[in-house]
Amino acid sequence: ELAEYEKLSDQVKISEEALRADGFGENPFYCCLVAELLPAPGEPQGQGIGSKIIKKVAEVALERGCSQLRLTVLDWNKGAMDLYKALGAQDLTEAEGWHSFRFEEEAMRELAGK
Repeated sequence: ELAEYEKLSDQVKISEEALRADGFGENPFYCCLVAELLPAPGEPQGQGIGSKIIKKVAEVALERGCSQLRLTVLDWNKGAMDLYKALGAQDLTEAEGWHSFRFEEEAMRELAGK
């Protein structure tokens, strides 16, 4: 549902095993993927669920010694950007000019010569 909402259904290529291998298992770093919770059809948005999730993730991250919490949002999702800013997040694209890049598995294999 999230992929459909983000207009990226054609890009869903992940399984539970892949998530575990990429940071949700016994790896020495902490990685957390928190997807937006979309309300059921007919339910209103703006119930504070997203804020509660982000606050809890921040709490757990601090307990585990993390010094940053990074969020990724699509450029058209103004509601999410406004929420993150309202909660105190800094938009690195605006502030520092950062862009987010990703290497897919095939490109990683090419880089690694495999």
